[in-house]
Amino acid sequence: MRKALKLLVAVVLLLLAVVCVRAALLHSRQITAPPVTDLVVDEDAAAQHLAGAVRFPTVSHEGGENLETAAFADLHRYLKATFPRVHVSLGREVLAGSSLLYTWKGSDPSLPPLLLLSHQDVVPVEPGTEGSWKHGAFSGDIADGFIWGRGTLDDKVGVLSILEGAEWLLVHGFQPKRTILFAFGHDEEIGGDRGAKPMAALLAQRGVKPLMILDEGGAIGEPGLIPGISKPVALLGIAEKGFVSLELVAEAAGGHSSMPPKHTAIGLLAEAITRLEANPMPARIDGATKRSFDFLAPEMPFAQRAFLSNLWLFGPLAKKVFSADPAGDARMRTSTAVTIFQAGIKDNVLPHRARAVVNFRILPGDSVAGVMKHVRDTVGKGIRVAAFGGFSSEPPPEAPIDGEAFRTIQTTIAQVFPGSLTSPNLLSGATDSRHYIPLTPNVYRFHPMRVKAEDLARVHGTNERIGVKNYAEVVRFYAQLMRNVGG
Repeated sequence: MRKALKLLVAVVLLLLAVVCVRAALLHSRQITAPPVTDLVVDEDAAAQHLAGAVRFPTVSHEGGENLETAAFADLHRYLKATFPRVHVSLGREVLAGSSLLYTWKGSDPSLPPLLLLSHQDVVPVEPGTEGSWKHGAFSGDIADGFIWGRGTLDDKVGVLSILEGAEWLLVHGFQPKRTILFAFGHDEEIGGDRGAKPMAALLAQRGVKPLMILDEGGAIGEPGLIPGISKPVALLGIAEKGFVSLELVAEAAGGHSSMPPKHTAIGLLAEAITRLEANPMPARIDGATKRSFDFLAPEMPFAQRAFLSNLWLFGPLAKKVFSADPAGDARMRTSTAVTIFQAGIKDNVLPHRARAVVNFRILPGDSVAGVMKHVRDTVGKGIRVAAFGGFSSEPPPEAPIDGEAFRTIQTTIAQVFPGSLTSPNLLSGATDSRHYIPLTPNVYRFHPMRVKAEDLARVHGTNERIGVKNYAEVVRFYAQLMRNVGG
């Protein structure tokens, strides 16, 4: 017994030593760069430019019908008037009706270009919530230090800041060696099939192979947003989830509610949904999520550093801890969200049919087919499962973190946001960037916006806004990135 106890103590001490040594050997993966001081942006003028663009209701409607062509045409005229040097110096093409492709030719055509993506369209305001907006969704008001309205976070902010940065560079005599392209789709919010997809196909046809692509994505979290980190963290997306929605249907005999069966169609479907929610797809800590831990762990207190650097030992506990938080859980698994449930016509009539729609955001490594199989196996017989909405996407490949492209973005973040950290990130939402994947493996997703926890609900929600000072930083980021890559 005493020998067994000694052996157990020895094993525990050995494990403890390994854990501590691994934690102690971690090195910082951050880049130190001097802050940019010469790139001074007129905050008020830039804010007014974004505010003006917000006032055009370039809403994407489900199904792609009823395109707001007049609003897009008005926005295009506004951009021409607001950024005159851009529209004199850069080539501009209107594609697929309302998408925009700009070409800033570099002096050395042998260099692979930089491609910056954004989108002009915005989501509609949910009916009934209009009165909850402090400032109208399309007012473009500037008040309390913020620019208010749809598109200030997603994603006219990207379109305007890229053009604003380019205008600043042109005013100050910058001429890139490397060609710089801007591709601004008009239907990202409904999948990008009419805008980004044909633009990407056109670039492929032209033989364009960018050095890197940067689209919307992760933002800069306030200090403390990530536990154990006391500095702002720039979440640089190197991967994004796939997407599929499935329709689940249960059918049963109808009739009078006075003589019900054990389960009505609603009961059958509710039982299936309960099984589905109780049995999500398995969690994994790998890919972009694992890489984010590799970047953040060296910046944390020793206990957290030891925990994250020894997932070979603490992996099961880590999954349990992170799965308790919706955001943490979404980073580890294909998420399951029941978004629509419909059945019944009258309180005393048994429904013949019950229908639900479940949305899945697919973790890299999983697949649309795998999700379909998981759902069918989980809900069992008697529930019909089919694809819904006509739109799905497989998770695109992960972008590298050890090359020039990633390091250049990381350096730009350090220059424009001194004192911040950069971490690879897995983006839960889908972006236009997936249509451009065939052009280059270096596809990144990042928005240089400072966000607090409370701001996350503003994206696609009520009271969307961005700080005037932060917006000037966004402009500075894109201008500096164009200097770093294009110069």
